[in-house]
Amino acid sequence: MLLSTLLTFLIALVASLFMAWVIGAGSSGATPFAPAVGANAISILRAAFVVGFLVFAGALLQGANVSEAVGTGLVDGVTLPPAGAIIGLGIGAGLMAIGIYTGYPIATAFTVTGAVIGVGLALGGSPAWAKYQEIAALWLLTPIVGGGTAYLLASTLPRPDVPERVSIPILGGLVGIVLSMIEFAILGGPGRPSSLAGVVGPAVPGGWLSVSLVSGLGVFAVVRVAVDRDQSRALQWFLLSLGALVAFSAGGSQVGLAIGPLLPLLEDLAIPITGALVGGGLGMLVGAWTGAPRMIKSLSRDYSALGPRRSISALIPSFVIAQSAVFLGVPISFNEIIVSAIVGSGLAVGKAGGVSRRKILLTLVAWVGSFTVALGMGYGLMRAVPVG
Repeated sequence: MLLSTLLTFLIALVASLFMAWVIGAGSSGATPFAPAVGANAISILRAAFVVGFLVFAGALLQGANVSEAVGTGLVDGVTLPPAGAIIGLGIGAGLMAIGIYTGYPIATAFTVTGAVIGVGLALGGSPAWAKYQEIAALWLLTPIVGGGTAYLLASTLPRPDVPERVSIPILGGLVGIVLSMIEFAILGGPGRPSSLAGVVGPAVPGGWLSVSLVSGLGVFAVVRVAVDRDQSRALQWFLLSLGALVAFSAGGSQVGLAIGPLLPLLEDLAIPITGALVGGGLGMLVGAWTGAPRMIKSLSRDYSALGPRRSISALIPSFVIAQSAVFLGVPISFNEIIVSAIVGSGLAVGKAGGVSRRKILLTLVAWVGSFTVALGMGYGLMRAVPVG
């Protein structure tokens, strides 16, 4: 019996690491720096190398919230057994493989979330309606907010009456404000992450608001100086910085999809969540180093058509939405975030943006269908497996 349990756990661990590798090699590892590669700001191999470290850091410093939500927050009253973790991760990886083969972006968050819910319900658990409301709200608002923001930015940056020596520093300042408010595991106490504004705010007049404003003004000043010196080079560096932030956010938001289903098993073995985050982060790092270069090369051709301004317009809302998902502990699809932002920035230039309505419709069908299929498969397969 002990050997059988150990073998089942090892299979679940391998499935988790494979999922982490796929995430690192796929859109989460490739998308953040594809715009910078397309703009010739960084080489493909260097981008993949840097992304690997960034997704690992994001997983370690910000991955706990989403991991706990996927592992224990999707269904009430039950914990996933090893077989359930294998089924959930296997369905997610299998549907992703289908998406890669067909060329449509199957969303990891949709497949894993649907599969875990299906498995949990099959085990006799009850729906976690409060968490579902958070998930549904973020999933539905992402295309509207992300695409809408990207559209507004892409419509504004090229305008002659909005000089880039003003608009780009303002965007940098807004990013600086967001940076001061995002939470990191190392800034808070045990199990309680905190932000720079949360740590420094109580000790200064004006509290967290003052810290956020100072952070925003500091970034504004740095970007303004860079733009005044060399506007073209400043745009490239700003694009690289946004890519780094998006890659870090991808690590924090996506690692939970790989290790979340394993958390109940790791708790039984007294393995802390930090150990799981390290393992998931390493899997994503290896995926970024070994699999992302090819994807970056492919995506950079699409992004090179966007240009640096439209790429910036797409990456800024992507960063904010990803960090919102981390804060709320909601599993979210990076494909959904990025595709929505790209579509929004493309619509800003009309037909020249190359936005295919047919492709958008098929992508939406793939997202909804993958969640529904994953939920049904998770429920059916778990009912067919003897547990106990």
